[in-house]
Amino acid sequence: MTTPLPHWDLSNVFPAIESKEFDAAVANVTGQLDELEKYFAERVSQADARTPTQELAAVVGGAIDRFNTLQELAGTIRAYLYSFVSTNSRDKVAMKKMSEFEQLGVRMQNLGNQFQAWAGKLAPVLEAVVGANQSAKAHAFALEEAARQSRYMMSETEESLAAELSLSGASAWGKLQGTLTSQLSVDFELDGKIEKLPMPTLINLHSHPDESVRRRAYEAEMTAWKSVEEPLAAALNGIKGTSNTLNKRRGREDAVHPAIDLARIDRPTLEAMLSAMQDSFPAFRRYYKAKARRLGKEKLAWWDLFAPVGASNKSYSWDEAREFILANFNKFSPGLTDFARRAFAQNWIDAEQRDGKRGGAFCMEVPSVKESRVLCNFDGTLDQVSTIAHELGHAFHNECAYQAGKTVLQQDTPMTLAETASIMCETIIMEALLEQTKDPAEQLAILETRLAGDAQVIVDIYSRYLFEKEIFERRAESELSADELCETMERAQKATYGDGLDERYLMKYMWTWKPHYYSDSLPFYNFPYAFGLLFATGLYAIYQQRGAEFLPDYVNLLASTGEAPAADLAAQFGINIREKKFWADSLKIITDKIELYEKL
Repeated sequence: MTTPLPHWDLSNVFPAIESKEFDAAVANVTGQLDELEKYFAERVSQADARTPTQELAAVVGGAIDRFNTLQELAGTIRAYLYSFVSTNSRDKVAMKKMSEFEQLGVRMQNLGNQFQAWAGKLAPVLEAVVGANQSAKAHAFALEEAARQSRYMMSETEESLAAELSLSGASAWGKLQGTLTSQLSVDFELDGKIEKLPMPTLINLHSHPDESVRRRAYEAEMTAWKSVEEPLAAALNGIKGTSNTLNKRRGREDAVHPAIDLARIDRPTLEAMLSAMQDSFPAFRRYYKAKARRLGKEKLAWWDLFAPVGASNKSYSWDEAREFILANFNKFSPGLTDFARRAFAQNWIDAEQRDGKRGGAFCMEVPSVKESRVLCNFDGTLDQVSTIAHELGHAFHNECAYQAGKTVLQQDTPMTLAETASIMCETIIMEALLEQTKDPAEQLAILETRLAGDAQVIVDIYSRYLFEKEIFERRAESELSADELCETMERAQKATYGDGLDERYLMKYMWTWKPHYYSDSLPFYNFPYAFGLLFATGLYAIYQQRGAEFLPDYVNLLASTGEAPAADLAAQFGINIREKKFWADSLKIITDKIELYEKL
């Protein structure tokens, strides 16, 4: 990219990371924690199910109000610090301040654990409490969920110890993975010039039009991951071992159990979706074989998965990407366009690829200013344009909650529903493109981008689910070597990609660079993407039927995703997520495009 790409701007949050305003905010959090701990000692610990309803309700409401105020400021500080460490893992000042702030995070987690355990003890009288206090009533779902989940808690002492140990245990292993992968770089010859490429840039070469470049990038990537496989294997073993130990102590059925609860679904829902996904694999394998034929090959190698086909040599400048997104968002909702225009204009997006910056993309909330920030690694491809639209969808989701006046606790959205708006935004621009484009070669390029992404979310996500499930199970018996992790990953990929790919050239090191595996608090950070794609696909079909009258219900859904189980919210649109038929119908909408792809 010749034009400088934007870095995000958080100067409206704090003037600098070393400023009196930032220090005052941290001191404010410390003071609020002190006060909340005192409140728990003097009020919460003295109240139980036998306490008069009005008095108990006042204590519950007071705790909720204090948590909301504390978490809004703490979440803002956390996002501010992460804006530095995620874009420059060599920023020692930011890393140190993040480490210091995490100590306060342990205190917050301990208070949250105490509140959850207390809510469990109040379960018999919660209905009366909710009816006697406005704050409690507004947070009835959060209270009921806390009471339900309290059955999977260790003792207060054990939970406190686990929270403190996480900083030097699972959380530290996750940081190691982030540091290693963000600082790793490779000398690579591109356009006759040898450059030192950070790994996100090297990975983005998967979509280069020249197969020799793609293959060399794949080979360089495999060599690079080989060089750091041992510390990354240690990190993964540490995190999964910790999770297994805690799951057992907390009485969880298995490693999937907490992920299902975090997703606010049940096993019948997950099993129905996974079964429908399995049934769709033959169609996706047809897509892979069709793509191989277009590339003049018998089977695709891994480096061909994102190879462009059709008239796809267009490279978008940043300005072109912005206008492209705004124009297509406008066809769905002027309100969405106005919001996205503000995000671009106020530099909410960090787009430049650079050394020390983490790969991939994400959106994070900045609660105190009621804004979001988006990270991506823009390279001018249509895929990256789609990624920006995806992350702006997350930001719009946050905006809907802000505009509805939702509190931090009311916005606690599960990952399954968190992907709704993001995938809807991807769908909006890609469907609009297909509709507008008449040239078959251009249609093919657009369809290729769409199907490649959908296949990742269905086929590859399922392989990641299989991989993580097996790793959890085997880690309960012993540590796994880097070779065993690679073998497990390849086995999972063969199970889902099948004969759609050349089995000699898979991505056995997928486990090294996907940060999703390295989160101790978000196990199985994979199937929610498939849920989001298929749920959003079903919603888009409803939008096509209802038109503009769909939008108010959709915005209300986004504002309410933290206040009900996924099944209840889906039911508002006549969707039954426990039935395989819904998932199969959504997949049919996607796989029908494979037939068009084969014909073009």
